[in-house]
Amino acid sequence: MKKLTPISGFPEFLPEEQIVIQSVLDTMRAVYEKFGFVPIETPAVERVEHLLEKGLQGKEVYLLRRLQEEEIGPSDLALHFDLTVPLARYVAQHYGKLTFPFKRYQIQPVWRGERPQAGRYRQFYQSDIDVIGDGTLSLIFDAEICAVIDAVFTQMQIGPFSIRLNHRKILQGVLGSVGISEQPLVHQAIKIVDEIEKQPLEKTAEAFERLGLNRKDCSSLLEFFSLSGSPDAVLKRLSSLSISTAFEAGVQDLREVVKGMQMLRVPDERYTIDVKIARGLDYYTGTVYETTLQTHPQLGSICSGGRYDDLTGVFLDRKLPGVGTSIGVTRLIPQLMKEGILKPKGAAIAPILVTMQNPAHLSRYLEIASRLRARGMATEAYLERKSLGAQLRYADKKGFQLVLIADDPEFQQEKVLVKKMQTGEQKEVFLQTLEESISSMLSSK
Repeated sequence: MKKLTPISGFPEFLPEEQIVIQSVLDTMRAVYEKFGFVPIETPAVERVEHLLEKGLQGKEVYLLRRLQEEEIGPSDLALHFDLTVPLARYVAQHYGKLTFPFKRYQIQPVWRGERPQAGRYRQFYQSDIDVIGDGTLSLIFDAEICAVIDAVFTQMQIGPFSIRLNHRKILQGVLGSVGISEQPLVHQAIKIVDEIEKQPLEKTAEAFERLGLNRKDCSSLLEFFSLSGSPDAVLKRLSSLSISTAFEAGVQDLREVVKGMQMLRVPDERYTIDVKIARGLDYYTGTVYETTLQTHPQLGSICSGGRYDDLTGVFLDRKLPGVGTSIGVTRLIPQLMKEGILKPKGAAIAPILVTMQNPAHLSRYLEIASRLRARGMATEAYLERKSLGAQLRYADKKGFQLVLIADDPEFQQEKVLVKKMQTGEQKEVFLQTLEESISSMLSSK
């Protein structure tokens, strides 16, 4: 027999872990739909030329090829690297059939050919929301994205978190003030800013010096990126700086976004303005977001995104600005489980197990399971001819809440015995009131 080994970077999860992931996805879908976002799905593949159009140069993408093919052309296919570029193609292709502002959510796997490491995979599920406007897009949508982020992580109950906001015009303005204005240098500087929290200050200063900055300009940048305080205090400080028209426009945009978040009742303690937030992808042009867990900063950003005013320009000769955010589900949830923030509760997706103590009563066991399912209670029927002890061990191992047991004595009295697996308590329930009794027992767990 061949030895089986995991494929590096392509995760598989046990049922109890997958149940947690599925529960989180259900929470996300419910929140997205409450805000009016509609679901879409795009193919796993896109044309290579489309994937490389916006900020993905140098990224490792997986090509889709037949074994016999040797040459690769621009129209060849590759697995999508993220869901934003496919969204741009989707909107351009279906422009005449969509209603704008177009609010979509999309939960699909993506593939990245990077080196696997803890919490980072080559294949993972991504959960995205975006709003695309036709011609214009109000800044209130930037604020609404924050309100959605707040609702998702509040309902997930993963502890205190912080939505950190910045604006690319602020970042580009302050870089321009020290002579970093040409795009190649701007790209390199943004990468340095993106790593500030992971590096000692002297390492960051050395990185800026390698771009040609003198010590005075390096000190000026480091002082700027250390700016902190309440959103109002940071905005007041930014407003006092006369750097450039674009810088001032970025500050004003952030002021409008914060105002919108206040109207949407995002709690003050849930967000902050952090001028270090850069977001490395090239297509961001305005507001940028990163969300971190306050008690587990080592997890890094658990949700990120921003505004892009010209992403669809390569596909359609119309201005279709957008704003959105993304959660790397398969990257995030295992880390939350590892840290004990989210805990698997068992491998049973249904809370109820109907045992089969006597095969002669199989039809009655199946009838009981069907009655409970008809009332909306997920129920599994045990169908193997095993001892009751084996069935109870099965129930305990998988984490069922209630186990129904019956044989001749119980059926003669039109009853079943219900066992609460967590406490061991047993109770007789009449079949006539079975659904009501079981529902009450589940709700009082």
